[in-house]
This record gives sequence, C-alpha cells and structure tokens, in this order.
Amino acid sequence: MIESPLVPTADTEKPRKKARQPWTFDRISFVLVFLVLPLALFSVFVVWPFVQAFWYSLTDWSGFTPDMNFVGLENYQKLLDDDIFMTSLRNNIFLAIVVPFVTVVLAFALATMITVGGSAHGATRGLKGSSFYRVISFFPYTIPAIVIGLIWLQMFDPSNGLLNGVLTGIGLDGFESYPWLGDTRTAMPASMFVIIWGFVGFYMVLFVAAIKSVPGELYDAARIDGAGRLRTAFSVTLPLIRDNVQTAYIYLGILALDAFVYMAALNPGGGPENSTLVMPQRLLITAFEKGQFGLASAMGVVMAVATLVFAAIVFTVNRLLGGRQEGVRR
Repeated sequence: MIESPLVPTADTEKPRKKARQPWTFDRISFVLVFLVLPLALFSVFVVWPFVQAFWYSLTDWSGFTPDMNFVGLENYQKLLDDDIFMTSLRNNIFLAIVVPFVTVVLAFALATMITVGGSAHGATRGLKGSSFYRVISFFPYTIPAIVIGLIWLQMFDPSNGLLNGVLTGIGLDGFESYPWLGDTRTAMPASMFVIIWGFVGFYMVLFVAAIKSVPGELYDAARIDGAGRLRTAFSVTLPLIRDNVQTAYIYLGILALDAFVYMAALNPGGGPENSTLVMPQRLLITAFEKGQFGLASAMGVVMAVATLVFAAIVFTVNRLLGGRQEGVRR
C-alpha cells in the first residue's frame, strides 16, 4: 500500500530544533550597549535610591551625622499617630481623585470640539479657528509651575487681586477683600483650579493628536447611523484613544500626589487648618527643619506606595472597561 503524502509520518511529526545563533562580537556588543548598560544605569540611579530610602525609613537617622540606629517600623507607627501627616495624606488623595478626573474631562471635551465638533454636515472637521484655540490653550503649559503659582497668588490676593476686583466690579460686593486662599472652604478648590488650569491645554493637545489618528470613516458611519455628538464621543472617540486617556490619568495622578510646587507657591504654610498641606511639604519640614530624615524617608516611601497603588487602580479599571467593550463587540 502506498502511503499518502498527506498523512504525517513519524519523521515529519518531530519538531525541528532551532539552530542557536553564535555569540558574535556584534551580538555581544549590542546586548551590552542596549540592555546591560541601560539596566545598570536604571538600577544605580532609580532602583538603588528607592532601596536606600526604604532603609533610612527603618532608622532614626538625623540626616547630618553618620550615626543611625535601626528602629524597624517605628517611623511608620509615628506617621499613623501624626494627625498633620494624615491630613496631608487625605489632601493628596483628594487631589488625586479630583484633579485627574476634571482635567481629563475638560481636555477631552476641548479636543473633541477642536477636531470633530464642527458642522454636522459635510466632512468631519473641528470648530472654525481651532488652531487658534489650540495655541491659546497650550500656552499655560509653557509657563513654569512656580511662576503659575506666583501669578495666581497675586490673582487671589484679597486686597489687590484681580479676581476680587472683577467680581466686585460687576456688583458682587460679598467678594470684597475675600481671602480665597485663607478660607478653609475655598483654599483647596482654588489651588486645584490653578493646577487644572495649567495642564488642561497640554492634555488637550495630546488628545487632539490621538483623535487625529482615528479614521474619519468611523465618524462618518456614526453620523449616518444617527449618533449625536455626545454618543459619538463616548462610543467612538473615547474607546479608540483609551490608552492615551490612561496615560494622561496616571501622569496627572502622580502630579496630584505630589503638587508640591503649586502648594508651596500658593500656601507655603499649608493653608488654613492645613487644608492645602500635602505630603511633600510635611516631608520637607520634617527633614530639614526638624532633622528627622528617617521619619521623612518613611513619608517618601508612603508617597511612592500611594503612587504605585494609584497607577495599579487606573490600569485595573482600564483593563476591566476594555475587556467589557471587547466582550460587547464579540
């Protein structure tokens, strides 16, 4: 009986072994330059400082002497008992919840209007004069953070500030000499407004670039199906630029968990009743005014852990939402 060529034989079923490439000079040099060297630099300048900070957080090091004693988790227990630090932690968490959400929503809305928010008839395009809006919105990002803080500090000045002058000029006499940064009800909202104002334009430009990469045929198809502006934004634009939104959210969250420059410029002392105090401000005071570098290092570790937890939450939410959308498409 003649064996059919289509039936696999024992010889053809055996997987062929891949031949190993020899370690030539070019291959070794490539690995050294593009893998070993960057990994070594990352370990020395990024990983090792984190390890040092964690070690210092387990000691009573003063920062100005070579002497240090191992105290274990005593510094972390002190942080739990420190009402001022816990207040600053709550302020940072509040910033991490509000600032990224508001900034991303505003940036996404502006980017949508500039790119696909024009006429409902004809080709898909943005509002008339969108380039002008893009330049004006991006302008605050070109100003250093400390300068933005100092500018708005003068704007919020109770006596000579432009904000109170405009409000009283239109007949709102209740805002005469109103202390925006000196009132517990408005100190944090005013500070968050400054941060959001400084970053909306940058992330708007980021989303504009992402939306430009979406095929116009998708918007035309949505328009033919009767989708309105809001439905198109949430059903077409947002799912297709989800990775960009995730990146923006993480960066803004990291900024909000720091926010040192803005808060130091607007309220160096932490605001009324520490209403705007953030962890880096408390860390600075603990390390350089009190000379407790071990305790300050523990604060730095808490900040690092909070940042990692925030990033993990954003990644998890994005993955869950993405999986749900893929399930719907199937």
